[in-house]
Amino acid sequence: MHHETSPDEWRSWLRLCGPRFRLYARQQTRTDQDAEDVLQEALVESWRREGAVPPDALVFATIRRRAIDLARSNESRGEREMVAGKPEVEWFAPDVEERETQRLLEDAVKSLQPGYREVVTLKVWGGLTFQEIADVTGVPLNTAASRYRYALEDLRANLKGVLR
Repeated sequence: MHHETSPDEWRSWLRLCGPRFRLYARQQTRTDQDAEDVLQEALVESWRREGAVPPDALVFATIRRRAIDLARSNESRGEREMVAGKPEVEWFAPDVEERETQRLLEDAVKSLQPGYREVVTLKVWGGLTFQEIADVTGVPLNTAASRYRYALEDLRANLKGVLR
């Protein structure tokens, strides 16, 4: 039985989990505006489906599905070419003193192949288990785990000597 969720519970949940969901939405979309739209729709849909605070894995899966739907609709309307000339979105919101380190980390994560990047985001920033990652992305559990391992190896190689 679900209890009625207060506005304070909603705000607390968004403060706690919002940054992880936003990062994932930015990685799944082409513009900041698309990321915000997808994120809002996914949060509302997930919350309504659960009737209360939804599990993180459900929110990530909903963000992913909404982003795929948006990409398909954008392609069908020919917006792909219009968006291509816009600047890339920033995935992290770094403090001034951490900007260079954040840029290096962001570049290293962006350089990963998409399947690796997605698994790293869901594991490190999303806090999901490999089983939840497998469910969200639709790949076998062993594939999710091996993509994470390979991604970490790639990141180590790319960042060797840069971060201490």
